[in-house]
Amino acid sequence: MTDTFLTTDEVIAYLQVNLRTVYRLVHDGRLPAFRVGRQWRFRKADIDAWVQSQRPAAARGTAASGAAIAPTTTPRTSSSAPSSPHVLVVDDEPDIRTLLQTLLSVSEYAVTTAADGPQALASIRQQSFDLLVIDLKLPGLDGLSVIREAKRLQPALAVIIITGNSSESAAVEAINLGVSGYLVKPFRAPQLLAAVTRALGE
Repeated sequence: MTDTFLTTDEVIAYLQVNLRTVYRLVHDGRLPAFRVGRQWRFRKADIDAWVQSQRPAAARGTAASGAAIAPTTTPRTSSSAPSSPHVLVVDDEPDIRTLLQTLLSVSEYAVTTAADGPQALASIRQQSFDLLVIDLKLPGLDGLSVIREAKRLQPALAVIIITGNSSESAAVEAINLGVSGYLVKPFRAPQLLAAVTRALGE
């Protein structure tokens, strides 16, 4: 079977990441590439294999549907920069949580996940985060309540809200809490990554 090769621009569109991330992956030797004149070329099979290796175990079918799970952290390889921003993703929908974790991990962020408000606050009390990405509707404790307590515990924490039901009152409350971004489901990967970049001041 004939290999399919992608240009740098095609890889950026395929992975939904920015040029800096692609160059860093090539430089670190994690994304095989070769030169054709002045351009880089990538085997699509190599990219697919690398993406699969970055997926959390839950995405590969090891988590039971609907089961209560503890907060999880995406493992970081030894070549990851120690200063990589640490993101806490909080959503009670396993598919959304896994999607967010995969997108952020591929973009070289360290990611911890939680399925509800109490789990999120337990993680925040245990470790420091640069960014909180959180759904407003959560079991146990709603998103705005989590944000209030998270901001008390870590005042410098940046926050992005994701919600399936946008409302004026929620938007006003989010502004009052100093939220950095507000995404309404369904959103596209570039919207999420752009919001994360803005929130972290990158």
